[in-house]
Amino acid sequence: MKNQGNRNIVIRGARENNLKNVNLTIPKDALVVFTGLSGSGKSSLAFDTLYAEGRRRYVESLSSYARQFLGKIEKPDVDGIDGLSPAISIDQKTTSKNPRSTVGTVTEINDYLRLLWARVGHPICPNDGTEITSQSVEQMVNRILGLPEGQRIQILSPVIRAKRGQHQKVFDRIKKEGYVRIMVDGEVHDISDDFELAKTKKHDISVVVDRIVVKDGIRSRLFDSMEAALRLADGYADIDVIGGEPLIFSEHYACPICGFTVGEIEPRLLSFNAPFGACETCDGLGMQLQVDEDLVVPDKRKTLNEGALVAWNPISSKYYPEMLKQACDHFGIDMNKPFEKLSRSDQELVLHGSKGKTFPFHFVNEFGNVSDGDFVFEGVMNNIDRRYHETNSDFVRSVMHQYMDEIECSTCHGARLNRKALAIKINGKNIAEICEQPIKESINFFKNLELTEKETAIAKPILKEVIDRLTFLINVGLEYLSLSRAAGTLSGGEAQRIRLATQIGSNLSGVLYILDEPSIGLHQRDNARLISSLQKMRDLGNTLIVVEHDEETMLAADYLVDIGPGAGEHGGEIIAAGTPKEVEDNPKSLTGQYLSGKKSIPVPKTRRKGDGKKIKLTGAHGHNLKNLSITIPRGELVLVTGVSGSGKSTLVNGTLKRAMRQQMHLSTSKPEPYTKLTGVTGIEKLINIDQSPIGRTPRSNPATYTGVFDDIRDLFAKTNDAKMRGYKKGRFSFNTKGGRCEACHGDGILKIEMNFLPDVFVACDVCHGRRYNSETLEVEYKGKNIYDVLEMRVEEAVKFFENHPKIKRKLQTIVDVGLGYLKLGQSALDLSGGEAQRMKLASELQKKSSGKNFYILDEPTTGLHTDDIARLLNVLNRLVDQGNTVLVIEHNLDVIKSADYIIDLGPEGGDLGGEVVASGTPEQVAKEKKSYTGQYLAQMLKKG
Repeated sequence: MKNQGNRNIVIRGARENNLKNVNLTIPKDALVVFTGLSGSGKSSLAFDTLYAEGRRRYVESLSSYARQFLGKIEKPDVDGIDGLSPAISIDQKTTSKNPRSTVGTVTEINDYLRLLWARVGHPICPNDGTEITSQSVEQMVNRILGLPEGQRIQILSPVIRAKRGQHQKVFDRIKKEGYVRIMVDGEVHDISDDFELAKTKKHDISVVVDRIVVKDGIRSRLFDSMEAALRLADGYADIDVIGGEPLIFSEHYACPICGFTVGEIEPRLLSFNAPFGACETCDGLGMQLQVDEDLVVPDKRKTLNEGALVAWNPISSKYYPEMLKQACDHFGIDMNKPFEKLSRSDQELVLHGSKGKTFPFHFVNEFGNVSDGDFVFEGVMNNIDRRYHETNSDFVRSVMHQYMDEIECSTCHGARLNRKALAIKINGKNIAEICEQPIKESINFFKNLELTEKETAIAKPILKEVIDRLTFLINVGLEYLSLSRAAGTLSGGEAQRIRLATQIGSNLSGVLYILDEPSIGLHQRDNARLISSLQKMRDLGNTLIVVEHDEETMLAADYLVDIGPGAGEHGGEIIAAGTPKEVEDNPKSLTGQYLSGKKSIPVPKTRRKGDGKKIKLTGAHGHNLKNLSITIPRGELVLVTGVSGSGKSTLVNGTLKRAMRQQMHLSTSKPEPYTKLTGVTGIEKLINIDQSPIGRTPRSNPATYTGVFDDIRDLFAKTNDAKMRGYKKGRFSFNTKGGRCEACHGDGILKIEMNFLPDVFVACDVCHGRRYNSETLEVEYKGKNIYDVLEMRVEEAVKFFENHPKIKRKLQTIVDVGLGYLKLGQSALDLSGGEAQRMKLASELQKKSSGKNFYILDEPTTGLHTDDIARLLNVLNRLVDQGNTVLVIEHNLDVIKSADYIIDLGPEGGDLGGEVVASGTPEQVAKEKKSYTGQYLAQMLKKG
């Protein structure tokens, strides 16, 4: 076994979650795919066992001091793992919500670009286009002598610029040089003054070299003083022009015409995350928050009396509506005229105020406080902006924020950097211009750079790293992204592939990589490149374990492990393991049956024709959409498809969904720009079923989210035992006082704070993790108390409550969407994005539908096995058969071939996308040669 462990990873007795004492031998230096039904135990084996043990062993090797910062690492429930390599997990979680994180910073490509521009870039004056070169002392003196006669100046030598510390050695050096005055943080001191700088703060220290009045005859003295200042500060000198703008000189870089100075060209100057390089207006964010007129007045057809100004509609106070009325009366604005019909001057007054003109205002609030006198009318937009910035209330700020929108910074125009950084160019391009290009364009820029012999020698190692990393991003299907794209806007699949590209770029070997469905969000066309990237990582001498359902990835695996046979307690066993062919030939493997073609999702025999009504969106031109128009037939299963980055999310989530919500008065969220939307009339509900969590706290669970827990608590309250004790429904809630355990407030666990050690979570020693007090737990239904019911899996609960149709119906919908393996009381925080989305779908299925709803789903097949997809399609078809319209963004061909109508975007991603390539039934789209989706769909339809 020991020798075998050198070549293999050997797992013995894995029992984490639903795993049933699993034993498995996995070959090293191979591409290994774990597959199986949702909830079968794939993630439990890959992440909760293998990765958790690898991480635990690494942490145990650290010092006790280092371990205190890493939290408590529990040993997974496994007898032993031999041959385990250092493990790295690459999951679907978004890289960062920090607005400063971009694709370039996450992949570390920005670090190389900053170094490249700092070392071979040429500063170009933004004022006159002159190349900036270093200044001589002669040029500096001439510039100073050009100041008005009689102007008083101080010649400063900036020996310290924005550096932390007390800088005692600097002061000693200045004294030794014989200087008597220094300027510290803008204030002049005598060098002999006794003061101490804060060690943790950044300081600016300049030596006052000379004080001069500009006049004839000072040239020689000025020359000597400037030379002294430049010598002290390594080529830098500042001129403090009393009562005027300071002059900054450098022997390094300054424009000889206008004096624009770049300063020392270092990589930090080209970073928008450093104060040296960030735009002063937006602090390096590239965006500014501004009140948006379209959000304040979303429906300009309304009059002021009808509530056109949504921000000032009366809620709890009538202060602002009354102010608006009295101001309009005074300034002669007709409140019964549609806002769009008001003159622009009247609109401007309402929105931006009366510009100093006053009006008499009298108001008495509900507390009897009186406002009385002549007021300047502030205007609704100015009012929102002021309240947002002045308030200390998070609630008020969040209310004001909904009427504000991020717009491009007026100074840097989204580039994030200041003028000095943007002045540095290579082949006429600054660093921001290259970062804004799609990756497939920026890589061509670097491959075709024209540099001098000296610059080529400097740039060669940097360019290699940059081109390699950009190539990796292209190979995982992300060529449509730009390096300036905010990391928080990436989908889970995109974020995972970016981290994957970063790992490929690190060229590590001997590592165990564990990936969670890297093909999510990837079009079939790009799958081959992703698989090639995974194989490249393997060929470097790494072991890759990929949790995946994609057929192409499974067939490319060196070793395939099928876990099952079912989900939840019915899973947790190794059904088949071996080459893909061996798994195909194993009759016990459900995955093998789908791979071999023995089982498949059939193509529908007929396509629905809908109800004859259509939704038409015209002129959509947000992001990369090219003024496109689409028609969505109502009463059908409609798919929006296309390669990654073609514009699907912008079209559906950014434009259509928001525009429909605005028309239906459900939201004021501003949609991406479009011309017209028709056909929404008659739709009763717009239901967005996304992958956001079903709850933000551990108290949220499937039972509470779907509402079935209310019915279960009703049932317990009706038992004879509960009636005898006088227990009502509330007694069986763990969220309120009465029946819950008060020692842990119904959580079942207690957090023990350990000061400098990590917090420890232990089961409550009063209720022993059962959440309720002993009196409540004595009440039973069919031998089970309320805690026992919460511990049931949904599929168990269906049988347990089979005599209660209402409860059974709600629970059955959870089983129908493939989540029967979840516990009723399972924390919402434990659910994946795909599970949360299907839980929302189950919740919708419980409701009685009028058949006039519009459902939007974004990649609902995430995390689903082919057999689960068949179940999901039954659910979606049930919704459509009721008369509803279901719109799905999807890449999965089994779902695409089952659609009634397809809208395929492309032809490529990014700037080359944003067009409708094909639309119609799957058969019609399959005939369109320009459509990549059509090409793969044609092969799928032939299989049947």
